[in-house]
Amino acid sequence: MTSERPHFRLGFLTHVQGRDGDIARTYRNAQDLFVVADELGFDIGWVAQHHVPLGGGGLSSPWTFLAHAAARTTRIRLGTAVTVLPLEDPVRLAEDVATVDTLSGGRVEVGVGSGANDLEYAAFGQDVARKRELTSEHLDLLRQELANREVRAPGFRIQPAAGDFSDRVWQGVFSAPGAAYAADSGSNLLLNRAAYGFDAPTDEVQRPWADAYLAAWDRPRRPRIGLSRFVFPAKDRRTALRHISEDVHRAALRMADSGAFPKGLDADEALRRFHSFYGHPDEIVAALRQEQVLPVATDLITQFNPAVPDHDATIRALELIATEVAPALGWSPARRTEPTAASAGV
Repeated sequence: MTSERPHFRLGFLTHVQGRDGDIARTYRNAQDLFVVADELGFDIGWVAQHHVPLGGGGLSSPWTFLAHAAARTTRIRLGTAVTVLPLEDPVRLAEDVATVDTLSGGRVEVGVGSGANDLEYAAFGQDVARKRELTSEHLDLLRQELANREVRAPGFRIQPAAGDFSDRVWQGVFSAPGAAYAADSGSNLLLNRAAYGFDAPTDEVQRPWADAYLAAWDRPRRPRIGLSRFVFPAKDRRTALRHISEDVHRAALRMADSGAFPKGLDADEALRRFHSFYGHPDEIVAALRQEQVLPVATDLITQFNPAVPDHDATIRALELIATEVAPALGWSPARRTEPTAASAGV
């Protein structure tokens, strides 16, 4: 876009949803997205963890999924946005993270958050009222384990030994104090696609959060901000709406039941509440150039959720993001590398 904007990494995020009850096909399709994104030069692919099923799927075991994605790709980085940390044993989580990182050749990023689903917390025997406390406790343990320190018992360290995760831990937050806390703990910042409970546009709400994070950052390395945004390019606006409008409207009505959005939203207002960028790539580029948080983001994380476009439309949208939208904003694809004998399974 301009020489003033720092280079950003391009990512995509999938919530691993499908159109029917064929969860095996849903998972295969989501795996295919990692392969396609790898070939297109995306820098990182993210998955979200949900223990309670979403419409048409949802992913409860992200690290198993990412291990499989690691075997099918050569260079794209692999992350969670997010792993629901209070519901994980941090020792076991660190072992899974270190294992996938070892298998992938050091390509793992770990994003964590507190979640908020009462049923999930009940199923795992945790009190949702303690979610912030549990997140802090478990994050401290996770960091120690990924630093290969002794934890819980003298002489115990995770194996395989973890690589350097000092700049590969991310926290999802929903407030300026949460952003400052993430900075104080040395985590990278993850911002959601939408700011729930606010009438103002999402970027107006979240920019002060990003500024609070940057103001609180006191580490020698550059702070990193991952900006998740709903981006769905197509040949024109009408085509894009055909793929996304109904899904986004239904999701907004569901969220209104929990108080996150006002009741009675129409489809246009639902798209606004989800801070959606859709239509021809040129329209999306023009809109993203007005996005208030993007100038300070180091990672643009595109996603289609809560829409669930058909698989071909999803792949085409990824192609348009990588070949038209992101390059117009100053991104360039990573250089392809040939797979080694080990990664090719030889």
